[in-house]
Amino acid sequence: MTDKDGQPRLSKRLSELGLCSRREAEEWIVNGWVRVDGVVVDVLGSRVSRAARVEIDCRAREQQSELVTVLLNKPIGYVSGQAEDGYEPATVLIRPENRWRGDDSSLSFNPTHLLGLAPAGRLDIDSTGLMVYTQDGRIAKQLIGGNDVEKEYLVRVQGVLPDDGLTRLRHGLMLDGVKLKPARIAWQTEDQLHFALREGRKRQIRRMCEIVGLRVTGLKRIRTGRVILGALPVGQWRYLRTDEDF
Repeated sequence: MTDKDGQPRLSKRLSELGLCSRREAEEWIVNGWVRVDGVVVDVLGSRVSRAARVEIDCRAREQQSELVTVLLNKPIGYVSGQAEDGYEPATVLIRPENRWRGDDSSLSFNPTHLLGLAPAGRLDIDSTGLMVYTQDGRIAKQLIGGNDVEKEYLVRVQGVLPDDGLTRLRHGLMLDGVKLKPARIAWQTEDQLHFALREGRKRQIRRMCEIVGLRVTGLKRIRTGRVILGALPVGQWRYLRTDEDF
């Protein structure tokens, strides 16, 4: 939807400013927690000038600080989002008995932490590694809103890579008629590649490898932005610490 006379809806403006998600913005607005040029605006759909001064009530900040983000080492055989084709969502693993003993965050598990917990990105059923689930719309937008957060993978392959294969993987391939962004790719071992990408098309790495004659036999995500998988065991989870960010 285009901005009327260059004035976006207030909920969209809050999201543009990185203050919250659109859903959170709507909740803040109806709660009377948003001021525009010193005046409370509590009507959904209100439009504002991009030059207007937007202020957020401390109650909104307090609510936001209570939102949690969970890091899970997803096993093979689980889908990262909603259940599909008889496969369970990886969120069923986020329960107290699967919490990593090495989790050094100060949070105690509370069932409310599962409410509204959504995947910030995806990892296909045949892949393992770092999945981020969050209640925080700001983090979700950062990771899936096209903001070029780099993600790192270890990819085990079979086949023979042509002489120009690595160059093509790094920069030059197209998927679905769209040229891919440059990627950092190098051999880790004789049968394992290291990928660092700033986009995430469906089964992108597997499809990239197929184009150059390789078959992926194993794929593991080990980093999202500045957050690493580290020693988190497969099938276990931990909370994102307050000193960590993507």
